[in-house]
Amino acid sequence: MFTGLIREIATVKSYHNNILALAAHYKPNLGDSIAVNGVCLTVIKIYHGGFEVELADETRSIIDPDRYKGKVHIEPAMAMGDKFEGHIVQGHVDCLGTVKSITKKENGVDYIIQVPKKYIAYIVPKGSITIDGVSLTVNEVSDDAFRLTIIPHTIKETLIGSYKIGTKVNVETDLFARYIAHILENRGAKSSPTWEDIEKIQALY
Repeated sequence: MFTGLIREIATVKSYHNNILALAAHYKPNLGDSIAVNGVCLTVIKIYHGGFEVELADETRSIIDPDRYKGKVHIEPAMAMGDKFEGHIVQGHVDCLGTVKSITKKENGVDYIIQVPKKYIAYIVPKGSITIDGVSLTVNEVSDDAFRLTIIPHTIKETLIGSYKIGTKVNVETDLFARYIAHILENRGAKSSPTWEDIEKIQALY
């Protein structure tokens, strides 16, 4: 499990034969789970100044390989007793989103991210979402997109400031929203849960 708080911005050394090699200050152990741009991966090799992880077929069927060049976000999995911040993140990317607009505000930047319509039911206004491994708050949701307002600190400490219109991003929707929708669908519910339904159930956790 992760929390969506980036530990470090690492550098991609190479990516071929499903193996991603990273240069980083963080030193994991062999077999550790680590989120790279929000994708939970397993450390298979460690060397001075970096490590390697392997990407499974399922992972590669979702992600944009161009997002695994240059710089990437990394976050090690939580250890027992770690301080819990951000929100519950599994490292299981649902889909790719596309940056549709970027608007500078007085104290932040608004990003509109478009996603396949079927995932909108899992995106809750004022709820949490993970973009390239970063825990963020959703400000507004439309039929096929959502708005994020990114504060200067987050812009400075992550790669979000480098996004451009058309940039593809890894999107992990809210864990509880996905679970609730799945439960209702399998109970024969006639419609998807509303945002109010999801917020009420989340409040129980």
